[in-house]
Amino acid sequence: MLSQKTRYALRALVELARAGGAQQTSGELALRADAPRKFLEAILLELSRARIVVSRRGKFGGYILARPAGEISFAEVIRALEGPLALAPCVSLTAFRKCDDCPDLATCTLREALSRARDATASVLEAYSLADAAAQGRADPPVPGAAAPP
Repeated sequence: MLSQKTRYALRALVELARAGGAQQTSGELALRADAPRKFLEAILLELSRARIVVSRRGKFGGYILARPAGEISFAEVIRALEGPLALAPCVSLTAFRKCDDCPDLATCTLREALSRARDATASVLEAYSLADAAAQGRADPPVPGAAAPP
């Protein structure tokens, strides 16, 4: 289940994608993402460290996406804030380790189902970008992973 922190992050990033490269302040993003400003500022700092957003300081400061919205997937954002997408560490591609209570990986009866769930989840979230989400509500909803219309 996604944390509130990640939901706020995704909503703010979608608003940055909708801004089309225009810089947005944390206050503007907090209003548009319906998120508490101070909490969102901390989240944006984490996203900046993960190189998902770029921050500019000063009177005319704000945030922009570090790359085009179509190149930033939901999976990348979730991994940056929550960690691996896998339900158990023994099926994680990015943070593999044997489960503490598992006597043998080869005979584990849970691993196959958890691996399939990881693959299905990763497939959907890797293919769905901030640009896809930003286009929601327009006349023709995007196909996840498809190029945005000209």
